[in-house]
Amino acid sequence: MSKELLISRTLNEWRAVLMDNGEIIDFLMDRLDASEVEKPRVGNIYKGRVLRVLPGMQSAFIDIGWQKAAFLYVDDAYLPSLEEQREASEKFKDAKKKQEEKEQVGEVIPDELSTLTETMEMRFRSTKPIESFLKEGQEIVVQIAKEPISTKGPRVTRHITLPGRHVVYMPYIEHTGVSRRIESEPERERLREILDSIRSESVGVIARTAAESQSSKTLKSDYGILVKLWKELERGFKKAKAPKLCYQDLPFTHRVLRDITDENVDQIIIDDEESLQSVEKFASKYLPSLKGKTRLYSGEIPLFEKSGVDLELERGISNKVFLRSGGSLNIDQTEALVSIDVNTGKFVGRKNLEDTILKTNLEAVKEIAYQLRLRNCGGIIIIDFIDMEKEDHRDAVYSALLDVLKKDRSKTNVLPISGLGLVEMTRKRTRDTLTRLLCSPCPYCEGTGKVKSISTICYELIRELFKSLDRHEGKKVLIFAHPEVTARLCGEDLDMIQSIETKFSKSLIVRSENNYHIEQYEIIPQ
Repeated sequence: MSKELLISRTLNEWRAVLMDNGEIIDFLMDRLDASEVEKPRVGNIYKGRVLRVLPGMQSAFIDIGWQKAAFLYVDDAYLPSLEEQREASEKFKDAKKKQEEKEQVGEVIPDELSTLTETMEMRFRSTKPIESFLKEGQEIVVQIAKEPISTKGPRVTRHITLPGRHVVYMPYIEHTGVSRRIESEPERERLREILDSIRSESVGVIARTAAESQSSKTLKSDYGILVKLWKELERGFKKAKAPKLCYQDLPFTHRVLRDITDENVDQIIIDDEESLQSVEKFASKYLPSLKGKTRLYSGEIPLFEKSGVDLELERGISNKVFLRSGGSLNIDQTEALVSIDVNTGKFVGRKNLEDTILKTNLEAVKEIAYQLRLRNCGGIIIIDFIDMEKEDHRDAVYSALLDVLKKDRSKTNVLPISGLGLVEMTRKRTRDTLTRLLCSPCPYCEGTGKVKSISTICYELIRELFKSLDRHEGKKVLIFAHPEVTARLCGEDLDMIQSIETKFSKSLIVRSENNYHIEQYEIIPQ
């Protein structure tokens, strides 16, 4: 098996998966239908207008020209001076040294840009209230940090970053960083020296994972392109009138090559000739290592179907995932957290109960890591493993989980297994989940997964009749309801309908409405 990038296009929909030995490592999708054209994407830069400053939340809402206002938190809104940055940098170094001396409670597996995350989240905490430097009506430049998810608008930041293939340029933050996914200390030091030699004072640059083993010339060229781009953007900001989109991230196929592809990809298979030409042109200019690795797919069976991707995506939106041994995972995504429950199911083992539980949990670990990547689950994640009595078994499962999560491009923080057999972890997410990309809430239950039973609805209707009939003088009452409800009223509950007619001396006429929601009904006196 090999490492493959598959790109499929169907009219205005693009899908891409990175596969390693038949396993999906990353999945991206983009749709350009009427509702999605103007959707803010991570990396887009806007000139926005401050709509409202909220001192109580130390945040603000920014008009970027989209249907929902963007959210800006105080730490993302404050642009520190060069002196403040350097002072904070020294404090950060001391704090980091002390932290390293302490015993680490959980294991943090960094993402590709974790150094940048540290820079933003740990070094430059604003000490000034947001209302002191941000006013309503003020025009500011912001960048999308998180895309709109569910009912929430996008989250934005004033800490602009421009990602290239090998480096990330930060025009407002003085910092030199190296992706923590580059583990070799000599290589990290070499990259720092190169970056320090090419960057200007008061700006920042971070070496991405793809920068490993790259020459000084390559990094300098990548950095120079980003500097030129930023200068062009600055000129555009001065002319633009808020709200306005000033910079849009690369087209889909180019983002795929930049963000999820590396030199280890053996081949790139594309089922659309126009997309193939676009990829080849971009790769020849910026990614020469991928030259000759592209090919056009023209088979009768759709590319994603033949490669098994469509089947995996179907598994990715199901609440229940079966393991090869017969066990299963129950995955529930809520607003607050993602819960994963491990069950033995049909697997009964061969030796003893503890071995059966250990084998199921170890198998579940691999599938959990895979499903988290596939579904792009983020935020708080709770994993309920099957209870293990032996300490070495718990340690083995925890170590296995940390090991498989190293494949994940997103930053994760994993705590050891608790006394209740639970693993608490967090996973960074900037895009919507697979479920929200491919699915809509049920029009009946509106996403709750439940509707009232027919009998409950009938008794509610009958109680409503008792409340309302005394107030009306008419002799006839029309009842409109869903066919399943009317069938029960005229069947099992007919005696109650007749007793109401006798009690109130009124004639009840029940009529079915096929277009009614199952919980909807109307009582109309005549």
